[in-house]
Amino acid sequence: MDTNGADTKISNPCLPEKPELSPTLISDTELLSEFSHHVQNKARINNGSFGCRPNSVLSAQQKWQLEFLKQSDDFYFNGLKDGILKSRLVIKDLVNADHVDEISIVDNATTATAIVLQSVAWEFLQGKFNKGDAAVTLQYATGAVKKSLEAYIMRADGNVIEVQKVRLAMIDHVTSIPSVLIPVKELIKVCREDGVDKVFVDGAHGIGCVDVDMKEMAADFYTSTLNKWFFCPPVAAILYFRKSSEVNDLHHPVVSHEYGNGFPIESAWIGTRDYSAQLVVPQALEFVNRFEGGIEGIKKRNHKAVGEMG
Repeated sequence: MDTNGADTKISNPCLPEKPELSPTLISDTELLSEFSHHVQNKARINNGSFGCRPNSVLSAQQKWQLEFLKQSDDFYFNGLKDGILKSRLVIKDLVNADHVDEISIVDNATTATAIVLQSVAWEFLQGKFNKGDAAVTLQYATGAVKKSLEAYIMRADGNVIEVQKVRLAMIDHVTSIPSVLIPVKELIKVCREDGVDKVFVDGAHGIGCVDVDMKEMAADFYTSTLNKWFFCPPVAAILYFRKSSEVNDLHHPVVSHEYGNGFPIESAWIGTRDYSAQLVVPQALEFVNRFEGGIEGIKKRNHKAVGEMG
């Protein structure tokens, strides 16, 4: 029991190990209907920032919102935890993680970055890292990442530019401007050979856009938003952290009743808010699987379309 009186033991819902593709592919008419709420006669070319979500996913989100509003206590004690766990199980298979405990859902990639950098900053402040040790990132990192490094690492007497001992490497998976696919697997290997303590991959554009395989990549941390290329509503993003790495002090910056019960559980309840976007991951996968080839088919379709436009 937690301090709210809730049973923290979560039932393990039965989900297929490999989600099956829909036997009936989505038609052009159905596809137009799914996005009929979009403004007509205007092209949406900035999907990378805000994404888009189909009516079927929005409908599932609204059902969760109403469940909370109808009876909030019942939603919290009997619906939220299992619902979040189902979403995490879907993501676990999607990114090929070893265990569901490596998967947490947070608001966005910026929040995930703050969580990881907060943990590293504490290691500086506690004397585990030396003053002047460094965190490195790519030149093309987003402004939010650079500001986060300044806010957490530099204020804890870490260095972001002049390298003595690199404690953290932050690597983009797909850069924002210009849009470049970074060879993260190879860069992580270089980091390991050079003795970098931890590697954090910012894959905000990753899931649904490029291949994401945690076992193959072997990063310590990985974040990706689910509203850009996976059709979830905002706000929903994942934060993966490898269990085999020495990550034992990761906490959500918003402390609530679940503090100390493990980061995935902490993230599943950070006070009264709208959790519906994080609960419709299974429905987003159902929509994706209506396309030929599922997520792989969509990536090929998008790549072909970009090539034709280019």
